[in-house]
Formats: sequence, structure tokens, C-alpha cells
Amino acid sequence: MGRGILIVVVVLLLIPVLFTLMLPPLAFGGLTASGSPGRPVLNDNAAIIQNISDIAFAVNQVLSEGITDAEERIAQDFSTTGGDHYEIINPYAAGMSVNTNAFIAQYCAAMEESWDAISLADMQAILRQGKSNLYSYTRTSEIRTVEDDDPETPDVVETKEETWYIYTLSYNGEDYFAGTVFHLTDEQKALAGDYAQNLSLFLGDGMSQYTEYGGATITSLGNVRFTDGATEVVYFNQLDERWANKPYGTDNIGGYGCGPTAMSIVISSLTDDMVDPAEMAEWAYQNGGWCSRSGSYHALIPNAARAWGLNVEGCTASKPQRIVDALTEGKLVVAIMTKGHFTSGGHFIVLRGVTAGGKVLVADPASYTRSQKQWDLSIILNEASTRAGAGGPFWIIGGRSLS
Repeated sequence: MGRGILIVVVVLLLIPVLFTLMLPPLAFGGLTASGSPGRPVLNDNAAIIQNISDIAFAVNQVLSEGITDAEERIAQDFSTTGGDHYEIINPYAAGMSVNTNAFIAQYCAAMEESWDAISLADMQAILRQGKSNLYSYTRTSEIRTVEDDDPETPDVVETKEETWYIYTLSYNGEDYFAGTVFHLTDEQKALAGDYAQNLSLFLGDGMSQYTEYGGATITSLGNVRFTDGATEVVYFNQLDERWANKPYGTDNIGGYGCGPTAMSIVISSLTDDMVDPAEMAEWAYQNGGWCSRSGSYHALIPNAARAWGLNVEGCTASKPQRIVDALTEGKLVVAIMTKGHFTSGGHFIVLRGVTAGGKVLVADPASYTRSQKQWDLSIILNEASTRAGAGGPFWIIGGRSLS
């Protein structure tokens, strides 16, 4: 009997380790130091998701540096052509689709059992060493006829021919990086594939936000304001025809823009800035908030609030009175919801007030109808994500920061 209990205890102790072995260790901020002071514990989902957000931001930094590296190589190439001018066609100027999970998986697979050396800084260093492999380019040339402005004869329009070189950038893709950046063997590539798949399954409702969009917009709502809470709230809807089909990275606002739309509601309501979803989506993309095919990193909420000088505090579902008190005081609360009344996947909404009877008022970026209803606080608490990062699933926002 004692032996049976011992086996059970050993198995229970091994669960975190077995769980970790199924995922790339970088998701835990490394493995051997995980759980030490200042490092996330193995079963802290919020900390793991925050790590993923930090990794994605770091990867985007290196990819941006890769564009600069490619442009420098193009300039060097052009200097050998004898041409008159050149131009660069960059298909990724407005954003690109990047599989961060693949980067994480490939890096960890390359490290194999050297878990003690795994770190985000090390991964960035490896990517930077391989910057010249991140993008390729093709070159064509053409003769262009241009105006030849002669200051001595300003009234005479003359032309001349110039040789132009056109360079088109191409992102090489994560599969290419497996061999040229991380130098994976076939066995390591298979391990990386398993890592990436398991990570996507693990993140689940913790990261993805999407709306059943399909390209169908709603008629422009015009200027909508809710005045039934302690704070007058400016309402925006991500499906509004004015911006539903506008880009959010390489996605669109209608399908994936609940995060920036929620923050456009908050910022437009609490500051003197009127920021619509298209403007907020561009800001989110430029500042690392966009998560390809998943919506937004949770860090978008506190980062955007602070960028506009607002105070923001994270809050869990275990402190409902904090949420009620904040709404009574005229603050707004952004919540990340999972499957239930508001979404079939993941979705940001704004809590905008509380009634005398204790019902919660919301501003749902995907539904004007839901935004006009009163909700039981229990529904909000029960359907809030249990795997939120960046201090969530609730962010209390209000009042200008003094800093």
C-alpha cells in the first residue's frame, strides 16, 4: 500500500516535467530556472502566455532588423550595376504573417537537451546572426523616360532615359530557417513540428481572438455614445463598414480586431483623443500588439493604455468587488473572454458601467446588440479567460497617469 502511494506521489511530481517536455522550454522562460525567484512556475499559464508575447515582440524586432539588412545588401548590389537609380518593392511594409510558434519550436529543438542555455536573449542572438537569411530579393531592370529639368531653360520640357533597377523583397519563411538559421537535422525538424503543434494546442483560448466575420460588414453606425454608465462611452464596432476590411497586420479588423477596437473605445472615452479602430490597429501593429491569425497579444491592453497616459491595473476574476468599484468610479475595464455568451473563441470586450441593481454594462466591439444589454456579473467572471497574460483577464483603466 505504501509503495502504491509512493508511485502516485512520484507521478504527480513528474506531471509538470512531463507537461514541459511536450512544449518548447522557451515558453517557460527556460526550464532549469523556472520556479526560481523572478522566474515563472511551470504551471502558471498566465506567465507562460506572457512569455510567448515577449518572444513574439522580440522576433518581430529581429525581423525588422532583417529588412534593414536586406536593404543594405540591395544598396551594395546596386552600387555594382552602374545604373542610375533603384527602388525596393517591400510587400511587408504594411505587415506580414509570422509563425512565432515555429521560431520558438525550432530554436528549442536545436538546443536539444541544453536546457540550461535556453533563453530569449540567446534565441535573438542566433536570429541576428542569421539576419541575411531572413529575406531574399530579386532584381530586374528597366529603362525609364524622365523629365530632364534644365535650370537654364525652365520653360522647355526635355526628357532623358535612365536605367532603373527594381528589387523585390521576399520573406524566406520559417521552414527555410530550420536549415539555414537553426541548422536542424531531420530528427530535430520533426521535434520542432511536434513542439509547434503542441504549443498551438496549449495556447488555445489563451491567445486567439476572432469573430465569425466572412467579409460581411454592418452599415456604418455613425457616432454612437452610451450615457447610461458613470462615464460617457464612445462606441466603435469592428464590423463597421468604415474599417472592417482595413488591415490589422496581414489580417483584417473585422475578423481579428477586437483588441484594438476595445482600446479605441477606451482611449476615445477617457482622453481627448478620438482614435478609431483603424488608427488603433495601425498603432497596435507598429508597437507589437498584433498576433498573426490570433488577434492581439494581451499586452496590447496595458501598453496602449499607458501610451495614452492612462493608469491601468490588472485584475483577476477572484476580485469582483474591485471591478464593481472601478466601474462605479467611472473607470473602464477591458476583459478577455472565452467561449460563452460573447464569443466562440476569444474576445476582448469593455465593461463600461454597473447599474443600481448590480448589472454590468458592456461595450462589445463585435455586437451593438450585446452592448445594449445588462449582464450578470457572474457571467462575465465565469467566462473570462483563465489563461490571460499581461495581468489579465481584467484590466482596470481610468485617470491620467502623473508620470
